[in-house]
Amino acid sequence: MVSVPIVQFEDRPLLDLGWGHPRGDLLPGDGWARASGRALSAYGCQALTYGHAAGPAPLIDWLCERAGDTARDQVFVTAGASHGLALATEVLTRPGDVVLVDSPSYHLAFPILADRGVTLVRAPADEHGLLPLELPDLGLTAPLLYLVPTFANPTGRSLPPERRRSLADLARSGRVTVVEDDTYRDLAYDCPAPPSLWSLAGGRGVVRLGSFAKTVAPGLRLGWITGSPDLVDRLSRLGYVHSGGGVNHTTAMTMAMFGADGLYDRHVARLRQEYAGQRDALVGALGEYGLPVESPAGGWFVWLRLPTSAEALLPIAERHGVSFTPGPHFWVDGSGGDDRARLSFSRLPGRDLAEAARRLAAAVVAARAGPPA
Repeated sequence: MVSVPIVQFEDRPLLDLGWGHPRGDLLPGDGWARASGRALSAYGCQALTYGHAAGPAPLIDWLCERAGDTARDQVFVTAGASHGLALATEVLTRPGDVVLVDSPSYHLAFPILADRGVTLVRAPADEHGLLPLELPDLGLTAPLLYLVPTFANPTGRSLPPERRRSLADLARSGRVTVVEDDTYRDLAYDCPAPPSLWSLAGGRGVVRLGSFAKTVAPGLRLGWITGSPDLVDRLSRLGYVHSGGGVNHTTAMTMAMFGADGLYDRHVARLRQEYAGQRDALVGALGEYGLPVESPAGGWFVWLRLPTSAEALLPIAERHGVSFTPGPHFWVDGSGGDDRARLSFSRLPGRDLAEAARRLAAAVVAARAGPPA
């Protein structure tokens, strides 16, 4: 590691790399306002009244057209990916069931799954991701398997092609329903995203979660599920859905107009350019300061290997003015990843990311030096 001054940064704002949030000035306020006005003008009272249980036809049609692998009766509009995961768990599991989860995986999915009273079990995995061929060796009957296979949270990696095919085959066999959290698909920077598990499985045995939180704005609380027509029908018949006439109807109608007017595609093109630049700023600065890291092809995160304990480093890093999420948070039992830190490059501009890397490197030097004699 290059020499980094061991200095304190207590008089400066904390540069927090722990939050997977969008950069504030990239949120499309003006475009969303135009789409809202256009939706009210085009749809009138239909934009403000009760909607169809599975979601409004304009948004579902737009989603199906973009996906190219989904029929209208396979889509259910949700209040985001987390809501979609909660709904899928409610309908497809019972309390006491075993649910398999990737390791490492999105840590905030764990409590959503646990709310149903299921038992969470780590699926077999290595440094390249889930190992589908080893799943039968667990000897468990599990109705669900949850993972983020594309530009994963926290690693930024995508499941290798041969494993994607094996997992799609397992889903088609009916032995387990795969819940594919596909929320980062449109944030591909270097090349197109790999095919979804949903697409590879031909829509059989896979429930895919989508969200506009990463590509438009998290405050919309808007996403979707793609699943079998039977699943969509069961979701549509849930009491609160049936009573309320769909989920987040007015926002969904505005999103339909935001997409149809081409605002979505233009906005996402800008996001890809900006976030790729932020990724490069953080990855480049980490390498410059002796903390090399794999550059992800998409998503919001880098998965940094540390020369010290992540949990022990965190308070030292925060005294140096930088924060992150320690690796053990992403194991359902907390038993792995203490040499890893998830760093988000989405929230801060490049200059701040470079400074955050410098502060983190200084914190590593201080941690390895130990307390003063």
